[in-house]
Amino acid sequence: MKKILYLILTLLLLAASTTAMYFADKIQKDEGNVELIDGTINLPEGKLTYKLYKPVNASASNKAPAVLLLHGYQNDHETCAAYAIELARRGAVVMCLDEYGHGSSTIGLAERGYVNHKVSVNYGNDSVADGTFSDIKGTVRYRLMMNFSNLSFFKPYYSQDNDGNMIKDSSCGGSTAYELLSKMDYVDSTRMAVSGHSMGTWSSWSVAADFANTAIAPKAIVLQCGELFTDDVYESKNIRFNNVLLLQAKYDEFSYFRDYKLNVTDDLLKTPLRYNFLGTTASQAAWNKTFGSFEDGSARRMELLNTNHRLTTHDLNGLRAALEWFDSALKLPVHIAYDQINAKTKEYLVLGAMLGVLFAMMTFMNFLLQFYLFSDVERELPSQESMMSTGARFKGGLLTILLSGLTFPFMTQLGHALLPLPENIFRMTVGNGFISWYALLIVIMIISSIIRYFRNKKNHIPNEKFDFPAFVGSLILALLMVGFVYGVNYLYTLVFDLDLRFIWPFFRPFNGLRIAQFGIYLPVFLLFYFLNNTKIMRDMRIKATYRKGIFGFLVTWLHNFILMAGGVLLIVLLEYIPFFLGIGPGADVCFGSTFGGPFMSILILFVPQVLFFSILCTYCYRKTGKVYVGALVAAMLACWIVTGGSSFL
Repeated sequence: MKKILYLILTLLLLAASTTAMYFADKIQKDEGNVELIDGTINLPEGKLTYKLYKPVNASASNKAPAVLLLHGYQNDHETCAAYAIELARRGAVVMCLDEYGHGSSTIGLAERGYVNHKVSVNYGNDSVADGTFSDIKGTVRYRLMMNFSNLSFFKPYYSQDNDGNMIKDSSCGGSTAYELLSKMDYVDSTRMAVSGHSMGTWSSWSVAADFANTAIAPKAIVLQCGELFTDDVYESKNIRFNNVLLLQAKYDEFSYFRDYKLNVTDDLLKTPLRYNFLGTTASQAAWNKTFGSFEDGSARRMELLNTNHRLTTHDLNGLRAALEWFDSALKLPVHIAYDQINAKTKEYLVLGAMLGVLFAMMTFMNFLLQFYLFSDVERELPSQESMMSTGARFKGGLLTILLSGLTFPFMTQLGHALLPLPENIFRMTVGNGFISWYALLIVIMIISSIIRYFRNKKNHIPNEKFDFPAFVGSLILALLMVGFVYGVNYLYTLVFDLDLRFIWPFFRPFNGLRIAQFGIYLPVFLLFYFLNNTKIMRDMRIKATYRKGIFGFLVTWLHNFILMAGGVLLIVLLEYIPFFLGIGPGADVCFGSTFGGPFMSILILFVPQVLFFSILCTYCYRKTGKVYVGALVAAMLACWIVTGGSSFL
């Protein structure tokens, strides 16, 4: 009877998830008015992939304006979906590219190029004498990231070095995609535009520079959290950028997007870089006001958005400002009010679908546990007599939170850029940050486990032994559970051209390169989650662990969540309380700008992951009496998120 019940629950959750995906697909296709095309650009270095949104009425005899959208670092083409959906339903052909090192493209981020020097101010405001232009050494990924804002059309002084290195293509494939878009027979190549977010803003500048003063020069450029530079940083004074809109997030965690200032205030308008960009004076400069003219390409605007860096891609005020900007420059064929935005609903539907599949995975686990093959998986919980005292558990929990939190900004950033990992093997940039942090915590947990083992032995407290039959059954079960999620996700990409995510990449289907990286990084994830679950779920378990029912689960989960996520939540508070008080991002203020930026902004993605993993692991431990299933599944899902969706060299 239980078997049938769990099967029905699994099917119901899948049905709800599929229904959500169906309606999300209707939104992205504008009820059939937009056709989706997945394409590949084959180059000698590898392939670039893209998703094209084509209005069905666009044709060779009815050409439509076109927009190229370029995502930010650690994202992929689907992060541009909000802009793509809203532009396409207003009659524009929209191409969303997987840039170098991202998405399904196979050309690594290193193809962008790098040099052995950097600037520590906005380009054009640097000086060798002042030390703002300096030589650098280190890993390729470090030099690459120190040169993200160094563009290939800048003077050789910036974009080349004496060792033969150069910024080869700061458009990250964007210029190749833009040229292809312009040649599509249903595109009006005289009405084209480009927009990017974060890393994609530098790509957008580069695309615009590559086609400046040509017949297909972008008529509008929309920068979502972008950087400005002075005119004299590029060689040719003939380069002209038409109609530039800068969407400025008020709480942008990346200080180099804000003229190297910790906060976005009205004082920023008084800086020469900003008022010269607007084409006005310090006294006349203003947020949310258009300067110049669309007719001659001189239109400039800085829109201040009450959001943070990552959420800018889906900020409704930003979307409205961008749609109006594109319409003014391109004359979009379909007239829909700028505040009529459907794209956000699509994101919530896909989020619901993702949660539905993840919880279906858990009911699927219960279904499988009814079979004889998994009879060794469910064991009794350890005796309550071996529980820690309240005082020891409090000390251990506090130490766990402090160690994980205070090491996060340092170890993740060191692994991200500086630790000398073999880059031809460990190719995932953010992945390197996480495994470096995990590696330190693994060492600490191994030492603490050894101490606990001998302490228990001395006090004649039995140590729990490794249960090989339960582990083998748990491993098979975990593989089937993760395979279940992967299979459903893969079917969704085939049927709906959507994967399980919320705005940013979470669960993407693998290509050959990424599945290989999954295998390389997985052992570190497995060891971390096994030790972490052992320490939190088993060693520091509380009496509520033994209490059946929803109340017992909730109390146990809350305890486990605090221990699993407490360190990260501590860093979130450290980062954002000073930020919202007007002091600046906490990591930048407390530790310096080296330890701010990417891993601070990624917390908005990481905390929800840990929230789900704490639910999963708590449920599995109470269900099976062992940490094996929860740890194995959480490790595989976490490794999938990192290697399936983040950037690679």
